[in-house]
Amino acid sequence: MSISTSVRPQPVYEAADLLAAYLTGSFYFSSEHGTMLADGVHSRVGAGPGPWAAAAARELEAAAAVGLPDPVVVGAVGFRPEARASLVVPAVVRRAGAPEYRPVPVPRTAAGWRVRPLPRPEGYADGVRRAVDLIRDDRLRKVVLARCLELTADAPVRVPSLLTRLARANPAAYAFAADVTAPGDSAFRTVVGASPELLVSRRGTTVSANPLAGSAPRSGDEAVDRERIARLRGSAKDLGEHAHTAAQVVEVLGRFCTDLDVPSGPEVVGTPTMWHLSSRITGRLRDAEDPASSSLALAEALHPTPAVGGVPTAEALDAIAGIEPEDRGYYAGMVGWNALNGDGEWAVTIRSAEVSDRTVRVFAGAGVVADSRPEAELAETTAKFRTLLEALGLADVA
Repeated sequence: MSISTSVRPQPVYEAADLLAAYLTGSFYFSSEHGTMLADGVHSRVGAGPGPWAAAAARELEAAAAVGLPDPVVVGAVGFRPEARASLVVPAVVRRAGAPEYRPVPVPRTAAGWRVRPLPRPEGYADGVRRAVDLIRDDRLRKVVLARCLELTADAPVRVPSLLTRLARANPAAYAFAADVTAPGDSAFRTVVGASPELLVSRRGTTVSANPLAGSAPRSGDEAVDRERIARLRGSAKDLGEHAHTAAQVVEVLGRFCTDLDVPSGPEVVGTPTMWHLSSRITGRLRDAEDPASSSLALAEALHPTPAVGGVPTAEALDAIAGIEPEDRGYYAGMVGWNALNGDGEWAVTIRSAEVSDRTVRVFAGAGVVADSRPEAELAETTAKFRTLLEALGLADVA
């Protein structure tokens, strides 16, 4: 007797379907390569702190052994090496193609919000001066200093609406939302954002990274923006910042890759709020079967790049801990996914916020070098806040 079997066809989703289906507590990630929405928890990856790649590989193998379809690890890792992470193997994963959204403006209002800067602007400027002193004393070459806005609303913040606004207003970004609720939290905690910066992606044997360092605000006036782009391309300060970051990315990827393709110099790329110096670096893995070459392992090897930390790394992290009054949490960490075969994609967690009930904590940073001016770095962070503030419907409050 023959037994006939049928395979149920998998649903075909559009990117907009997955964005609309996102609920607080889910995982969402979109890029030029596709869109992912993950729900439920099949298993959790370790208890931290990292390294996480080996633990993730064990959970993926265990999930595959019990027949979980399309096992992936998704989530976010905090900024500091000892920071917590929120990484899970989800129970259900849905995928779609790359989003094709048109920017949608959000009505602006400051009503119903209380804003607390941490530190106050003058405190941030003092921190930049301290960092410049360290650099001039040859203790550092570069350090990225961040500041925070703690925003409190009159009612709980709807994360799905915020994610939708971010994704639609920044169609070329890595849009994401990851549950980072910790034991003891009284409400969901979500890191949500629209990052312009790819930390690393792996597709088969091909590895890509796209460090951004060196920035200027976007004005919206075509003539002014042409002038700002030209100034950015010729800025010794910004080119120096970028060179530090690109060099470290090349050095790290060179441990795992052959045939590295490194541009001779950066190009300028734009977001709705900023211009950035950008270098797209690609390579081919020496051994794609090596667990140390998974996308998460590569991301851990690269993080934190000088674009969010500094040079030298250890000294910059010490300076950040000593100067910044607020722990960054997941800001300037990494967010993304890693599949059973090692493929995956991880973005730098910038242009992001942590949302819990009525509270939104937004961070922005600027690279400090020997000739940095406090007022210029303060202005750069103010411009970078705009991505989240505009998605929240807020007027300029930074």
